[in-house]
Amino acid sequence: MNFTISIILDTRREKTNGTYPIKLSVFSRILKKQKRYSLDIDLTANDFETIWINPEGKNLRGTNNEIRLKLQSIITRADEEVKQMTVFDFETFEKKFFRKVTAKNNVKYYFNLSIQSNLDNNKIGTAESYKYTLNSFAEFLEPKAKLKSKIDKLTFNEITPEWLKKYEVFMLSTGKSYTTVGIYTRTLRAVFNNAIASNDINNDIYPFGEKKNKKYQIPTSKKVKKALTSQGLKTLFDARATNENEQQAKDFWFFSYACNGMNFKDIVLLKYSDFKEDSFSYYRAKTFDKSNEKETITIYLTDFTNSIIAKYGNKNKSGYVFNIVSNKDTSQIQYYKIKNFTRLTNDHIKRIAKANDLPTDISTYWARHSFATQSIRKGASMEFISEALNHSDLNVTKNYFAGFEDEAKKTFANSLLDF
Repeated sequence: MNFTISIILDTRREKTNGTYPIKLSVFSRILKKQKRYSLDIDLTANDFETIWINPEGKNLRGTNNEIRLKLQSIITRADEEVKQMTVFDFETFEKKFFRKVTAKNNVKYYFNLSIQSNLDNNKIGTAESYKYTLNSFAEFLEPKAKLKSKIDKLTFNEITPEWLKKYEVFMLSTGKSYTTVGIYTRTLRAVFNNAIASNDINNDIYPFGEKKNKKYQIPTSKKVKKALTSQGLKTLFDARATNENEQQAKDFWFFSYACNGMNFKDIVLLKYSDFKEDSFSYYRAKTFDKSNEKETITIYLTDFTNSIIAKYGNKNKSGYVFNIVSNKDTSQIQYYKIKNFTRLTNDHIKRIAKANDLPTDISTYWARHSFATQSIRKGASMEFISEALNHSDLNVTKNYFAGFEDEAKKTFANSLLDF
């Protein structure tokens, strides 16, 4: 074996009552490292010899026998945790050994691990997504309860294909869409996979798969990418703003549109150091961690985009271009500031749209989709647009053109008899 687990009496420092702390010793031969873990048990040297060195626990009664049994169970559990690890490391061992015995099969425990991991890696949005999903399951288990106690005890074994189908029905009955159900159940699937990878649950209870195999199939729905028509773009651009918030919303919406559908998070995080002569380059935040090869996106400045930067940009021309976040902000504070800025833009762009008979479900995402469809109307190739949008492949880009293709087909059909 590549490790040794034992119970030791740590005699390096005697306590005032003449006892010493009992500790769990874990030694890795591969790492050539030993760690000692406190067990909150203190014994005198004589008691330790009587209780632990006694090979069979002969003649032990009462408290002494209870302590011996407890120490034996600690050794057994520590040994099991180490054996389940494909590659031993002390950090993983500590997380597993010092958790509650029931944690390995506990859904909320694994959700909390994912939430904390994402927070540690500054993935605040992903951490929030896990929180929303967990709250949704709590609501499903106890719709009317203020304190969601059932979610604390939910185990992986309880989540069967039938359980998930009931959850789907519940979600739809409360007005949620298949898209939302899909997002939440995919998050749960990721949690299942983490627990399986950690050897805490068996793959046999995995509930996800195809219906024909009597598994739960996560629903998918084709999300229609919405965009303004050429006339709609002109109407919005020429629309009169009734206050400063509406003007700002319109300005940043068209800044996004003119910068190849730049995501609002990327706009907020844009820095003056990203600029070079007549262009700026940046990494798209949404896809940055999804690929080992980091691709920069280059945007060439126009009179319009330069005017927006001149109007709203930091006058010191250092740090972040727009005064929405600051270098002093934590990742969490930045996340909420970006979220609030996007929400404010959406609220006011909808007001302008309503006042000008434009689709009232318009949002910041429409700027990106409108750039894509307007580009293809202007004759740009699918490959050019895919590169401009920083898509992983053409299939992702094609999803943007469902509405435009229908429009093009109608125009073509009406032109067939134009000899």
